[in-house]
Amino acid sequence: MAVLDKVVLAHGSGGRLSRELVEQVFLKSFSNPALAPLEDAAEVKIPGATLAFTTDSYVVTPVEFPGADIGRVAVCGTVNDLAVKGARPLALSAGFILEEGFSGALLTRIAASMRRAAEEAGVKIVTGDTKVVERGKADGVFINTSGVGLIPKGRSLSSAFVKHGDVIIVSGGLADHGVAVMNARDRLGLQGGIKSDAAPLNGLTEAVLKVPGVRAMRDITRGGLATVLNEVSGACRLTAEVEENSVPVSAATRNACALLGLDPMYVANEGKIAVFTAAAAAPAALKAMRAHRYGRGAAIVGRMVKEKKPQVRLLTSIGGSRIMLMLEGEQLPRIC
Repeated sequence: MAVLDKVVLAHGSGGRLSRELVEQVFLKSFSNPALAPLEDAAEVKIPGATLAFTTDSYVVTPVEFPGADIGRVAVCGTVNDLAVKGARPLALSAGFILEEGFSGALLTRIAASMRRAAEEAGVKIVTGDTKVVERGKADGVFINTSGVGLIPKGRSLSSAFVKHGDVIIVSGGLADHGVAVMNARDRLGLQGGIKSDAAPLNGLTEAVLKVPGVRAMRDITRGGLATVLNEVSGACRLTAEVEENSVPVSAATRNACALLGLDPMYVANEGKIAVFTAAAAAPAALKAMRAHRYGRGAAIVGRMVKEKKPQVRLLTSIGGSRIMLMLEGEQLPRIC
């Protein structure tokens, strides 16, 4: 692996270059057993309990777009990173970097949106920080949120636990968030009412975890489903085999992706998860997900199989197949 020369936009894509940045710089510098799995949240063991801890920073532009805003995305993203580790969110922090001259009315709307998202998730924002920089030294507002959650005794989820024959379920239609942000940012005028899917999914994860046999869950954000599947495949050393016709994408979003030259498998989401479950448990897991408001569009999209070289294979709608690598380059900077 080459030594990092300089940071480029694609290092923030959530794809291959993001992974390389983390491995070359941060994992090398901070290496420890809790960090090593590089999943959505770290497990931190304390006497008598196991906590999940996560942090994320949000730079999306514009800061308001159909269906959500930077504040809602910040809260939901952090809650979801805890939830897919099986944790019940306990508390969040919120840090703001503000540019001199940023609208007070807009900041108030963002804070109110964060409050509503936190209330929906059943969690409180209990601490925070604010910094202001000179005009032109930032871009309006950047937000960092961290979260801590409690993992119930006996519950343990990891991509490394996924086994041959396990089924892959996604919780609903993909790519809405990325397309909604792109449409708003570039004023494309795309029709169809495409909105960000940003939502707190801890209620959904609790519902599906009542079904024995769930081995792992992942938050499908930057880099899309294809990148998540590559990460899981690498962790469990199995191939993810996905049926293209089974992957849920709304007609409006699919048409927008075709027009813009985007592959929905790589476009960002902020309210979708992938669940990896034993085959025998898949029907019950799917039923549990579809019974929840944020899982009504859930679908079984594929399975994990043992092969000599772990990879992600998409079985196409025309009867062929293609290998899906981690996202290369940057489809849309500052998507979250």
